[in-house]
Amino acid sequence: MPQDKKPNRLVHEKSPYLLQHAYNPVDWYPWGEEAFAKAKKENKPIFLSIGYSTCYWCHVMEREVFENTKIAELMNKYAVCIKVDREERPDVDRVYMAAVQAMTGSGGWPMSVFLTPDLKPFYAGTYIPPTSQYGRPGFVDVISQIHGVWEKDPDKILRTGADVAEYLAKLMQPEISAGAVSKEILDSGFASFARNYDTTYAGFGGGAKFPRPVSFNFLFRYYKRTGNQQALAMSLETLKRMANGGIHDHIGGGFHRYATDNQWRLPHFEKMLYDQAQLSISYLEAYQITRDEWYAGIARDVLGYVQQKMTSPEGGFYSAEDAESAVDITLPDEKEEGEFYVWRKDEIEDVLGAGDAAIFNYYYGVEEGGNALHDPQNVFLEKNILYVAHSLVETSVKFERAPEDIQKLLPAAREKLYTVRERRPKPHLDDKILVSWNGLMISAFARAYQVLGDKQYLHATERAAGFILNKLYDPAVKRFLRRYRDGEARFDANLEDYSFFIQGLLDLYEASFNVEWLQAAIALLEQQNNFFYDKEHGGFYDTPAGDSSLLIRTKETYDGAEPTGNSIALLNLLRLAQMTDKNEWRDMVNKSFEYFGAAMTNNPQPMAQFLVALDMHLAAPQEIVVAGTADDPRMQTMLREIHSHFLPHKVLILADGSETQRVLESYLPFMKDMGMIGGVPAVYVCENYACQLPTTDINQLRQLLDKNPGV
Repeated sequence: MPQDKKPNRLVHEKSPYLLQHAYNPVDWYPWGEEAFAKAKKENKPIFLSIGYSTCYWCHVMEREVFENTKIAELMNKYAVCIKVDREERPDVDRVYMAAVQAMTGSGGWPMSVFLTPDLKPFYAGTYIPPTSQYGRPGFVDVISQIHGVWEKDPDKILRTGADVAEYLAKLMQPEISAGAVSKEILDSGFASFARNYDTTYAGFGGGAKFPRPVSFNFLFRYYKRTGNQQALAMSLETLKRMANGGIHDHIGGGFHRYATDNQWRLPHFEKMLYDQAQLSISYLEAYQITRDEWYAGIARDVLGYVQQKMTSPEGGFYSAEDAESAVDITLPDEKEEGEFYVWRKDEIEDVLGAGDAAIFNYYYGVEEGGNALHDPQNVFLEKNILYVAHSLVETSVKFERAPEDIQKLLPAAREKLYTVRERRPKPHLDDKILVSWNGLMISAFARAYQVLGDKQYLHATERAAGFILNKLYDPAVKRFLRRYRDGEARFDANLEDYSFFIQGLLDLYEASFNVEWLQAAIALLEQQNNFFYDKEHGGFYDTPAGDSSLLIRTKETYDGAEPTGNSIALLNLLRLAQMTDKNEWRDMVNKSFEYFGAAMTNNPQPMAQFLVALDMHLAAPQEIVVAGTADDPRMQTMLREIHSHFLPHKVLILADGSETQRVLESYLPFMKDMGMIGGVPAVYVCENYACQLPTTDINQLRQLLDKNPGV
């Protein structure tokens, strides 16, 4: 707690981001009626600042603007200032991000928006420097000019706010597609990715490179559907370049947020839970398709990082680690981007010794003067970001050492460097626990247990699911809350919380065969449908009804760093319709594709996870029923075979003759006659509930799975 500063209202909040601003001289309010009432009573505009605790430019703007006492005086005098954590309130963020993009042509964080007292935006931007520079208006000029117009001609501002609000409302008007959606949309989506592929460095686009796992989700399924080798090759090469690049933390595991260059070399160093979750699955699916253990190794690396650094003692998963950290333990307030992760060449030599360091440095591209591709502010002068610069074979030849020796040396060297790195000042950990991102991570650990068979992954996913249900779900009112931190659960859950967590429960059922997870998924899906489904037009709103502070109820369609709540909700409906044969849910999918079909047709690439849902919608439903006891070694052999295949359209169900099976039979009567064959576990491979003869033979099962693509 700062000794010489007075706290503002944010000191009573739990959000790590809001608490970072709790001692600013700005008279901050959290989003809520107190702030709105003050703006109306005093007839002042609202300054709305939205960011998150691991946002680098949010930190910069705080230091330059919000810690400046003279600027704070202007803010307190001319406006009512509200601070919002976008990860706690994605609903608020989504509305005003649409406004920022409409008014400026781009978006990002920190988001800086001026609103009328009735919450309509009239001026928008992102990072605003303290004074005008490089053609960018400064905060002092912006707030002073807004105050001048507000005093002299408030109607001008009110008209602008009304126009923007009207525009945002029009964005939500449905564009119902003519006719049924078809596989041509999938072909168009693939063609769009192919045109945008970087044939030199892999990835999509030519500038900064973002790991967008939804693109792999679609391209792997397009390959499965069509056999198109280009779809597979683009994905595998991108995954390789990412894992070998600086965006991958070669010492501690996991992936940084994105690369600021086009070669995956220089990362923006923050680490987000949603990236770890989705990329784990991307590498697991690459492993299923190729059977190349290298991809499995990367998945294990990411999951190990999450277990070690991002898992709470109670089992929930933390949100993020910051990009910047203190340059020295004695200078906690002097921070730099990537300081925790980068190395000087002599540091590595001191830790490893000259001989091993020479090999390590050659392999990982370490140079005397530093290896940053571009460093205009000299942040990385004489510092190195590790990346795989030379292959194992090249390293072996150069140093005349057997490849086996190099393979032993490198992990031992990384372990030594990890021990040294752990003594450095650590990046800020955002330890709030979000239902949505935990749902993604629960899926990742469940899928990892299926594919890799390591029971620690099953334990991790069951603990996390139990934590979320115990701490963030209120059975009395049958509602989820979104965020847990420091003993407090708060904020109504959004669509993404429900849909991501339901997906996690379905993956967890297929990993554990505990029917309670499936029953919880069904109950939550029914609640999700009640809270969010648009019965008139189809699709799901991102927020429940009833929040008067939100100008519009959005239906997000951009599958970006995270998938949309809608695309995952459609996949959940499809999976559970297969598992329960409930036509009402199929009808909801059909109506929703009518709503989203035009957008998918016109611009498929931004809707990559919608394409995944469409691929499953157009596929022949595939059910695999395993009959026997889940922990029978013979059954485990069968399950290992099933999970070694990439089967994106299947659902997996256990028939064990117990009360669990009775529950499932209430949905799927065709299961009643399914059981073991002569006391031996059996597998029934079915398409649209029409089943092949059951098999107890692993080779026959392999053949059935190979010739049943479900498309």
